Amino acid sequence: MDMTEQLTAFWPIILMVVIFYFLLWRPQKKQQKRRQEMLDSLKPGAKIVTVGGVMGTIVSLHDDYLVIRVADKVEIRVTRAAVAQVLSKGSEGKKAAKKAEKPEVVEANNDVKAEAAQAADENQKDAQ
Repeated sequence: MDMTEQLTAFWPIILMVVIFYFLLWRPQKKQQKRRQEMLDSLKPGAKIVTVGGVMGTIVSLHDDYLVIRVADKVEIRVTRAAVAQVLSKGSEGKKAAKKAEKPEVVEANNDVKAEAAQAADENQKDAQ
């Protein structure tokens, strides 16, 4: 085998490494960077959700852990790694607004169904 044949044999391997870089390693690094920025930006008063689904407000920060208030006079310590996300101030209000809108949509759908049923009954009477 001469040199060009050896290089040609390595192209698929080089191509696979490049694909792995763009599909796996690079997005993972970006995600790790965003998570670290989120953990670095934690401050008392921020509302968080832990990986276990516990929601609370940060009371104090320490090197390895933080103390969160989950109810009146109930505080727990969790590691920094247990923080899944920081809730924005508007996210809870948006969820409540969506829940409030749903019954109105259901009522509107019921009105449309009732009108359609009345129209169908009238058409049947006219046909007879």
